[in-house]
Amino acid sequence: MSAVARSEWRRRWGLAGHLAPLAAGIFVFGLGQELWSRYLPEYLRFLGASALMVGAFGALQDLLDAAYAYPGGWLSDRLGNRRALILFACLTTAGFLVYLIWRSIAGVFLGIFLVMAWKSLGLPSTFALVGEELTGSRRIVGFTVQAILKRLPIVIAPPLGGLLIERLGMARGMRTGFVISIALSVAMLMGLAMALRREGRGERENGLPSPPPAGREREKTRLHPTLKRLLAADCLIRLCEGLPDVFLVIWAFEVLRISPSQFGLATSVLMGTAILSYFPAAALSEHVEKKPFVIATFLFFTLFPIAVVFSKSFTHLLGAYVIGGLREVGEPARKALILDLAGPAARGRTVGLYYAIRGFAVAGAAAVGGALWTIRPSLTFHVAALLGLAGTAWAAIGLPARAGEAS
Repeated sequence: MSAVARSEWRRRWGLAGHLAPLAAGIFVFGLGQELWSRYLPEYLRFLGASALMVGAFGALQDLLDAAYAYPGGWLSDRLGNRRALILFACLTTAGFLVYLIWRSIAGVFLGIFLVMAWKSLGLPSTFALVGEELTGSRRIVGFTVQAILKRLPIVIAPPLGGLLIERLGMARGMRTGFVISIALSVAMLMGLAMALRREGRGERENGLPSPPPAGREREKTRLHPTLKRLLAADCLIRLCEGLPDVFLVIWAFEVLRISPSQFGLATSVLMGTAILSYFPAAALSEHVEKKPFVIATFLFFTLFPIAVVFSKSFTHLLGAYVIGGLREVGEPARKALILDLAGPAARGRTVGLYYAIRGFAVAGAAAVGGALWTIRPSLTFHVAALLGLAGTAWAAIGLPARAGEAS
């Protein structure tokens, strides 16, 4: 393939400029982490944690997701997106080392402060990179490709992680997963640093970080009115997701009595469905407004906890996880809408502020889910569905038909 053809192919699939090495890093990084991350709640139970403690762990994840979002955007704007992403990847790899060395409930809780860096601190940087490299409907394509590469490891890795646990036991299986994560993360980090150094050589010759645009530091970070309405609906939907999220694996193991490899397969079905749902959304992105995709996503978020709680067998659970996979059908459109409504001069901070507000609003969801679980496990899922219904209704009423162009 010629250089021109290669450049056109990358542009068409949203991999222009620095997005290609970023996408590769997302895939490799996720491949190692997804071996064990879905099993962390059950690992905590193995280490002696109660349901309330598991809920507190999920709440801590949500809290860190919120607390890291705005600093991640600020660092992205100050250091440059590439430098910031490499820093966040190093911090997360250090977190994997903590998990490997410190096998205790305290180790899991403390390690998560580092492990969350790539996902949460790095989120505004990935948005900003897409905003720099792509415009218009190409942004949906870019987010779609990134989402696919982020979720492919979830199709591949959880069943393998489940087999590790079945063959080696919970302790040795998880530790083996941590070792593999560290190895893949180091390899990804080296490749990402080399690729970004090669592509950014011209910029570095002029000095990095690049000076901010005139007025950038003086510009206040404000949310567009339409973005505020989307944020309100999004908070309700993430509460719907967060209440039962860390209890999905416990429901599968302790209520349905399925095996770790079966749970891994169900997770693969969920992510496989999500990946397949992206293609029609990307194909229609140039012809259909973003709002219908956002509403469809929110509706499937609402249906998923109900489908899980009514599952009485592994086969039923697979059907529920197909519905769970369809939750992603409008995610690229939602992210593109956020980017459309974020000012280019402070894009990282605006995205960080959006996710910080959303994260703090839902930070206690898992803890509430744990409290509801102690009353009756199914109650966690029913309350989640009610919150999802409220969020879907708010988005349907509050978002204008042409949300990206609303004033």
